Amino acid sequence: MDRFSLLENTRRWFLSNCPTGMGAAALSSLMGNDTFGTPLTAPPNPTVPQRSEFPARAKRIIYLHMAGGPSQLDLFDYKPKLSALDGQLCPAEFHEGQRFAFIKGHPKLLGTPFKFGRHGQCGATMSEHVPHLAGIADDLCFVKSMQTDQFNHAPAQLFMQTGSPILGRPSMGAWLSYGLGTENQDLPAFVVLMSGKRGPSGGTSLWGNGFLPGIHQGVRLRSQGDPVLYLNDPKGMSHRQRRMTIDRIRALNELRLRSVGNPAIRTRIEQFELAYRMQRSVPELMAMDREPEYIHKLYGIEPGRRSFANNCLLARRLVESGVRFVQLYHWGWDSHGQDRGESLRYSFVERCQQTDQATAALIIDLKQRGLLEDTLVVWGGEFGRTPMAEGRSQIYIGRDHHQHAFTVWLAGAGVKRGYSYGKTDELGYMPVENPVHVHDLQATILHLMGIDHEQLTYRYQGRDFRLTDVHGQVVDSVLT
Repeated sequence: MDRFSLLENTRRWFLSNCPTGMGAAALSSLMGNDTFGTPLTAPPNPTVPQRSEFPARAKRIIYLHMAGGPSQLDLFDYKPKLSALDGQLCPAEFHEGQRFAFIKGHPKLLGTPFKFGRHGQCGATMSEHVPHLAGIADDLCFVKSMQTDQFNHAPAQLFMQTGSPILGRPSMGAWLSYGLGTENQDLPAFVVLMSGKRGPSGGTSLWGNGFLPGIHQGVRLRSQGDPVLYLNDPKGMSHRQRRMTIDRIRALNELRLRSVGNPAIRTRIEQFELAYRMQRSVPELMAMDREPEYIHKLYGIEPGRRSFANNCLLARRLVESGVRFVQLYHWGWDSHGQDRGESLRYSFVERCQQTDQATAALIIDLKQRGLLEDTLVVWGGEFGRTPMAEGRSQIYIGRDHHQHAFTVWLAGAGVKRGYSYGKTDELGYMPVENPVHVHDLQATILHLMGIDHEQLTYRYQGRDFRLTDVHGQVVDSVLT
């Protein structure tokens, strides 16, 4: 039975069949919440930006998630001593009593097989396989002491994007949509783009709305075929007929809303209206062939193909059009070394080649257009890689998942340029200066958007929830 159809039953039926429900109703009333976790007062209109707790440094975010966990030791966190000890047994404290996804026995240390150099006036050490990023080193802010609670892909991705390894929590983009709304009434506040052979292990929950109203869920745009499924009018239906249909559906939904007062119906009405407006706005947005040729060359665009480069350019067009949060996922950074497809020397290098130019181009393009001043760009995976070799192959080399230390970088609005924060030990196993937890990163991102992470809450099942749960400290040292 539909939970709201109870309103249509008689009082006698209710009292005779739902005695335990009376207590639950009374308790939820005392707690200021209905029995289904929806606030008694309707959530703020998601199309009207809410007042920030303090001035925002950033108006929008582009989050580049490298799904699989890129190796910080082969990109940004150079460890000469690790290379000097390559092939030797790792210190006992690195593996005794520690949990790993795949390492067994007493593993050997693995130095990077790549060359590193210093770049920019800041002198950032960077791998030979990110030459384009090296060229903009002075625009980047590295956090080299990141830590997470999870060491398997799906839970770690969920933890990074929703603040919890458990399914069902709202994603970061959904929280920002709920807290700040959208700047463009014809586009969603939260858009997701994917590239690589498959999507991230955490699936659609990584951009889900959780217990927030459905209007805040991320909308995935496709770079091949229709950008959004069912966006076009059905065959035989004119645009005018589509408008008439939506108007009739809206009238029925509003009638139902007045009858039962379910906020989910209001969300449904808003989603229908947004979908209709997107019929005009999205095709214009996706017309990347209208970009000048030098922009295509800057990003390394591949016309007609789904690629990370295409998604980076689309991300710029999205934020330029008023989208609040754009999330890019690029799969394939899981470098275990069990075969060529997960080898540091092969697949890892391929991922660098697929992403390096376009990532740097995104920063350059935003900067040239004056958008970097109020756009925050975040780059990172769900965890890092171990300084020990996994040792599953005699031919290929790779590293296991590592939760204790990895690197994330930020660029743009409100963060220091050409700066490195945090430090790991001489083998890259643990932070020895300024550890930064995932919840600290989340708190800092919200802070840059003008939100106090402790105040952005939603009451559900009798308690207030937030992105950072009951943790998180803003990392003031990386802020300008």
